[in-house]
Amino acid sequence: MRLATRYMLRLARRRWLVRAFRKRRELRPIADQTAQIGRSAILLFSTMRNERIRLPYFLKYYRDLGVNHFLIVDNDSSDGTREYLAAQPDVSLWHSTASYKRARFGMDWINWLLLRYGHNHWCLTVDPDEFFVYPFCDTRPLRALTDWLDASSIKSFSAMLLDMYPKGPFDLIPYREGQDPIAHAPYFDSGNYVIERNRRFGNLWIQGGPRARMFFADLPERAPALNKIPLVKWQRPYAYVSSTHMLLPRGLNLVYDEWGGEKASGCLLHAKFIHTLVDKAEEEMDRRQHYANSHEYRAYRAGIASQPDLWTKWSERYINWRQLEILGLMSKGNWA
Repeated sequence: MRLATRYMLRLARRRWLVRAFRKRRELRPIADQTAQIGRSAILLFSTMRNERIRLPYFLKYYRDLGVNHFLIVDNDSSDGTREYLAAQPDVSLWHSTASYKRARFGMDWINWLLLRYGHNHWCLTVDPDEFFVYPFCDTRPLRALTDWLDASSIKSFSAMLLDMYPKGPFDLIPYREGQDPIAHAPYFDSGNYVIERNRRFGNLWIQGGPRARMFFADLPERAPALNKIPLVKWQRPYAYVSSTHMLLPRGLNLVYDEWGGEKASGCLLHAKFIHTLVDKAEEEMDRRQHYANSHEYRAYRAGIASQPDLWTKWSERYINWRQLEILGLMSKGNWA
């Protein structure tokens, strides 16, 4: 990489960290239980709004996986999300009424919490509809993965976002609180993905899946990105640049083998397509707080009107992580 490019990326990283420091003023602590965080604790960070129905299963899933403490920003929920989270013994909660969009879609807030509390911890950053799976997750806790990453001097771990959906219109059968959303929406696309390398940041850019073919068929290049790096051994100089799609320093994005081999990777099972998306699409169109003037939710609202069935005869029903490895969607690399 040219010296000028390295210098510009260094300046960009400093700019994101300064933004995060300034945006801390937009966060009001509701339940600060960070004194509980032990030296080796695995932390989960998330920003959410009106996700009350998802929270019981979300918290149970990640507690069972091995997360020790949750650090969450509530962006002015009105459905009981804030009250539910504030009552949890392992959740530190902040509230903000500020613009999600002007906080770089919540990433300024998350970067501040990572800067303040994430140093020297393995940090998992996910949305409330994302469920992390990794090699051997059915028999090995998350700490087994992070211990292996530490022993291998690996600082970041990637996961492809895998959109899950039911058979039939996704708002036909309502999701019930506490239900496993992957059991509710168990299908995914095993193919239909395109990958390219981002020359500036060095990360892979993945698009495709059911959202590309159903909601962005005319403009597939505008389909949501599916590449994520959600698990990082955080250090204070780090910063997320665009959601969890890429980070700085640039080396954290090199989560693939440039010489044709395979590095260990996981998936984020993305349970967006439940009945609540109907109301959420309407709300987000009014708020206009999402990326590119909420063009993604605009596509959802237009598509929802026709009660789409994302299922096709090529859809795969989710079984376990080994199935995803066989399909080439994740890899155990040299972790045995």
